[in-house]
Amino acid sequence: MRRTIVRIALISVFSMGIALGMTDSLHAADPPMDEGQVLYRRALAHSNKGESAEAVKLLDRVLAADKNNAQAYYIRGRERFRTGDVDGSIADFDRTAALEPKRERELWERGLSHYYAGRFGDGAKQFEQYQTFYDNDVENSVWRYACVAREHGVEKALATLLPIENDRRVPFMEIYAMFQGKATPEDVLARANAGEASDEDRKEQLFYSHLYIGLWYEATGKAEKAKEHLTVADEKYKIGHYMWDVAHVHMARLKESRTKDK
Repeated sequence: MRRTIVRIALISVFSMGIALGMTDSLHAADPPMDEGQVLYRRALAHSNKGESAEAVKLLDRVLAADKNNAQAYYIRGRERFRTGDVDGSIADFDRTAALEPKRERELWERGLSHYYAGRFGDGAKQFEQYQTFYDNDVENSVWRYACVAREHGVEKALATLLPIENDRRVPFMEIYAMFQGKATPEDVLARANAGEASDEDRKEQLFYSHLYIGLWYEATGKAEKAKEHLTVADEKYKIGHYMWDVAHVHMARLKESRTKDK
């Protein structure tokens, strides 16, 4: 989802910088932190390094001492998801919303967790709420499409696709057109590979292309094609963003499901 829009994500990024000592000179004269603050900042540091299990353990301690810390529940929800604990992540996002109702519509991460929990109606509702917070995010629209398609079929998902006019990120309008039935996966990949871009930008463009081509194929019942593209997103184009964790969790669940079926 859009990283520049979500206020709570920006708060956590700033906190991570503090945890890593990036702003020592700015708060050298601050009063001593209590144990909860120290644990919270240590948890953010582990999160920033991809050490989600350690972050969860520290946040467990923070929340044992302060059961009304909405931001700690939010961060623990993200970290629980990253470890594959989808139900635990939903419980934490629900607690965040209960403590700070005004934030509920911002919790797109909860919609993703609902999708992986098979709670497609709840996921669709969450993405509809996020649309009232920010209405120009292709990712929000296509995840709602995926939820509706899994519960009611592709025709209804297409008929109720949330409108997006100008998501400036490459190749997101091509991704949107694909979900509208107006473009193909090949069109998406061609746009992702076109023009000049830094290596990092190209990597991100290709990651998102394969992630959403995979999601589109999954929504239309083409499991093998979905797996092909999701594998590429997960293994070839790893990026430092929560959406890569989504791709990784997706693949882990696919592998677990196939192992159980054998």
